[in-house]
Amino acid sequence: MAAQKRLFLVDAYALIFRGYYAFIKNPRINSKGFDTSAIMGFMNSLFDVIRREKPDHLAVCFDKEGSEVRTELFSDYKANRDATPEPIMQGIPYIQSILKAMHIPVVELPGCEADDIIGTLAKQAEKENYQVYMVTPDKDFAQLVSENIFMYRPARMGNGIEIWGIPEVQKKFEVERPEQVIDFLGMMGDAVDNIPGLPGVGEKTAKKFLKQFGSMEELLANTDQLKGKMREKVETNAEQGILSKKLARIIIDCDVKFHAEDYELSMPDSEKVQELFDELEFRRLKDQFIKLFNGEEDNQTQVSNSPSAKKNEQTAGAGQFSLFGGDSSEKIESTNSRKTLKDTPHVYQKVDTGLGLRLFIQKLMKQKSVCFDTETTSLNPLEAQLVGIAFSWEGGKGYYLPFEDNIEKTQQLIELLRPFFESPEIEKIGQNLKYDIKVLDKYGIKVEGPTFDTMIAHYLINPDMRHNMDILAETYLNYTPQPISELIGKKGKNQKSMRDVPLAEQTEYAAEDADITFQLKEFFEKELDEAKTRKLFNEIEMPLVEVLADMEIEGINLDLDFLKKLSEALDRDIKELEAKIYEAAGEEFKISSPKQLGIILFEKLALVKKPKKTKTGQYSTSEDVLSYLAPEHEIVQHVLDYRGLVKLQNTYVDALPGQVEKSSGRVHTDYVQTIAATGRLSSNNPNLQNIPIRTERGRQVRKAFIPRSDDYVLLAADYSQIELRIIAALSEEETMIKAFKDGEDIHASTASQVFNVPLEEVTREQRSNAKTVNFGIIYGVSAFGLSNQTSLSRSESKELIDTYYKTYPKLSNYIADQVAYAREHGYVSTILGRRRYLKDINSQNAVVRGAAERNAVNAPIQGSAADIIKIAMINIHKKLGEEKLQTKMLLQVHDELVFDVYKPELDQVKKLIKSEMENAYQLNVPLDVDLGVGQDWLEAH
Repeated sequence: MAAQKRLFLVDAYALIFRGYYAFIKNPRINSKGFDTSAIMGFMNSLFDVIRREKPDHLAVCFDKEGSEVRTELFSDYKANRDATPEPIMQGIPYIQSILKAMHIPVVELPGCEADDIIGTLAKQAEKENYQVYMVTPDKDFAQLVSENIFMYRPARMGNGIEIWGIPEVQKKFEVERPEQVIDFLGMMGDAVDNIPGLPGVGEKTAKKFLKQFGSMEELLANTDQLKGKMREKVETNAEQGILSKKLARIIIDCDVKFHAEDYELSMPDSEKVQELFDELEFRRLKDQFIKLFNGEEDNQTQVSNSPSAKKNEQTAGAGQFSLFGGDSSEKIESTNSRKTLKDTPHVYQKVDTGLGLRLFIQKLMKQKSVCFDTETTSLNPLEAQLVGIAFSWEGGKGYYLPFEDNIEKTQQLIELLRPFFESPEIEKIGQNLKYDIKVLDKYGIKVEGPTFDTMIAHYLINPDMRHNMDILAETYLNYTPQPISELIGKKGKNQKSMRDVPLAEQTEYAAEDADITFQLKEFFEKELDEAKTRKLFNEIEMPLVEVLADMEIEGINLDLDFLKKLSEALDRDIKELEAKIYEAAGEEFKISSPKQLGIILFEKLALVKKPKKTKTGQYSTSEDVLSYLAPEHEIVQHVLDYRGLVKLQNTYVDALPGQVEKSSGRVHTDYVQTIAATGRLSSNNPNLQNIPIRTERGRQVRKAFIPRSDDYVLLAADYSQIELRIIAALSEEETMIKAFKDGEDIHASTASQVFNVPLEEVTREQRSNAKTVNFGIIYGVSAFGLSNQTSLSRSESKELIDTYYKTYPKLSNYIADQVAYAREHGYVSTILGRRRYLKDINSQNAVVRGAAERNAVNAPIQGSAADIIKIAMINIHKKLGEEKLQTKMLLQVHDELVFDVYKPELDQVKKLIKSEMENAYQLNVPLDVDLGVGQDWLEAH
């Protein structure tokens, strides 16, 4: 008997939306500024289905112009849906083109929803003895499940796929038959589709009614069995209930026909698919496509307990083209126009010691601009040892100088290169130069002269894209560099060291890196000029590399005994909170489990009538939800406090001792210049910018940071209200400028203006509200947001904001001008010309456009503050060196700098730091810096 064939029907929009939102925090933007998140997310899901299931037949179903039938029944059907985000709208034609090239049918019908198309095709295919899998996360499809029709819920966020047959639907919805899911949906309604349902009937009640009555009709015929208000609600809304059931029912007689031969998976037009992937800059997907359709993927992803897997056990490992009936004669060829080391002419030479080395150095010293790249034993530059250095100063040519595993010989060899590295005339090029600078510092070598970092250059050219060398090479040079994994293996305990790699392979790999980086530099030089960010690059970002390298090399001292005691104190605090939470809950449960916490708060304690749920149907216990409830419910505040202390203990108090560098005994954070689009620095391993300072325990973590010895003290220098000063200067708002010039308390001054009272009569609450508005304006605060942050009502908040803008009309004009400029040019700039590109500024989606408008106002202010502190850091670092002071700059945390000050230099250094920070940039508003000194960071702050 022939095996039953399987048809997979994909719900396109469900997977496209899900794919888009999976990347929402880190959208995939290509070099053309196009957001490819929706396309990438969908293709990942589709390939996963093909890889796991090797379907015989496959089709992708799209909505087209909504559902005529349902809109006729109920004009508000789906009326509350937000506009589809632009990246999805722009991505649909690409997705359909890719599917067409892959010979996968796209099924759409005007006036018919994808649900109905899938329902119709599923029922038709079932009659022809097919097993049908409806690929969708949408629970509504459960109503169609039968002996041969299954829901296939794709893998997501670490969770495996789920396949729902009849038993799973019975268990999930507590029904006897899948068709009762229609009644379930009709009773409880659906906020997403704007199906009204029966008022007061939620998930629990709907399940109870179905057990008791079996259907909507039976419920409505037996309302005499209901009590009190529920009976009244159901009887009053009987028609609405029947309507809701009609709206929830998936139509199974659309004007589409299942023709098996049309849906059979066949050989794709590989050239066209690869062409589209190249255009979209989908490198990994292109590789996956070739492997997948050549049968090169392993079969470990097959889910052995799924119905489809059981059917597929015999054929899953059948070799190439098991996708296409076992024909292994045909093979997809890569149409990779991208060049590689194997097919690109190049001359990469190993430099031998002796005469070869002397000739090489003579040649090296004659160059004006040279790219160099260190090969080492570790990604941590503070423990890495040199294995070799590659050089390139001409495209297609490179040299590699290897070093022996002998510290003395390495030092002797590196000394021969000292004149090059310390030459003030020769420009040094690199990709992530800070790493190389820190490695060379261990050998006493300082990199002098002009520098060019391709990673930072690209960050200024296209801040929203990723900046690693492989992506840059593929995007701008149409070249794929050799992956290091080919030399040393994948990450893990079996990974080799670069020292274990044969010299010939080291030479090719390292010289290629230097060569490619040199070529990228030539490309980016022109781009920097076009983006008008050359000055910012030369005068701020590149000089800052040396400053950050020195700060990272220096590190900061930690009081480990204090951290141990603080951890013990936190243990006690956490246990106390646990006891209070358990007492309020009336039982013990896992507080860190959102699921268990949700049940306690919203079912057992029933803190709110209609609790918010996540997309998976779980109660939401996110911070914003709990913060809203905290003032009214003590248990919620205890939970928030508990979470804060556990996070503090895990992230900092217990983690920091393990991040102390053995060689120095200090903690060395890593500052990254190329992450935040605003220009702010990011701190990693450990992140010292996120230590909470609003709570007592959070502030105590700062006590653990101490001077290097008794001869030193810590000094913290903090810009006072720098962002407000910048917005006052940029908007040229005279009242604010005067308040700053007169040294007034800006929040009290604002309160005096807005509430129309003399300065001396401003109350604490008025000042607090004015402060919230002052800082909120930068972030586009709304009346709703302001009322949440203050004791004001929504109408009072609106009145306060309106009065604020009337009081400061130039500020209001500045905000409008910034948005208008962004609309016209697609970007805004800081005082030093740092650009923030805003691709959504003209979006049709009001929510998306609103976020871009807020960024249009906020980015120049935040970015200008970042620019100013960077200038101050460069100038202070230079002065400390020129005056040969022992004081060191250690940390930069937002608007604050922290120094290890040699006690005899304290007075001199205080003046130097205050002067350099306050004069870093001349605005028509004075910059003001607060200084603090102490035996630890908290005391200094």
